[in-house]
Amino acid sequence: MPDAQRPLRPSSERKRSAMLDAARNRFLEDGYDRTSVDAVAAQAGVSKRTLYDHFVDKDGLFSAVVERASAALLDAVQEAVEQELRADRDLGAALLAFTRRIATQTLQSSDYAVVRLLLDSGRSIAALESDLAHGPELVLAARFADLAAAGAIRTTKPRRAAEHFTALTFLLALGTPDLDAEAVDELFVDGVEAFVRAYGPDRAGA
Repeated sequence: MPDAQRPLRPSSERKRSAMLDAARNRFLEDGYDRTSVDAVAAQAGVSKRTLYDHFVDKDGLFSAVVERASAALLDAVQEAVEQELRADRDLGAALLAFTRRIATQTLQSSDYAVVRLLLDSGRSIAALESDLAHGPELVLAARFADLAAAGAIRTTKPRRAAEHFTALTFLLALGTPDLDAEAVDELFVDGVEAFVRAYGPDRAGA
């Protein structure tokens, strides 16, 4: 089995995690261009050679940091979906709880900050582009399909419903500059109400 595919020993996994933590901190503090491999290695308490053995170069290190952050974000969205978007809850209340949780927890996390750093830098990581662009929406679409089967929402196109919900809430909030927390919450309330009017169980939605 090639070294790249061999499972890491616990000590090596801890060392890799420490390097990724240090790299995340440096990238967020200094930006990609000003972050040096020497600074990351020093903060992680490893040699530069050890860091290169794991990640080859700074691009590889940055890709690994973003990959870990992207996976953590998807896990957070999945957990929020499972805990908040249940068929036994009022649809509007469940959706509002979900949006508030994502806004106050997931979008305030260092993992989201890393992804924003990637997007703002104009850099591209081809292997992650689909996950970053569509992963959360696909998770939401899968839950909407379950809710539709349970009669909690009315749609035969759960992916389209997920796109509509995202556009009415998160995309609108993220695309509107200088909103304070109260304004964001009002936007979410309005977006959820509009979605429920279109897709609620008492309406023949899309």
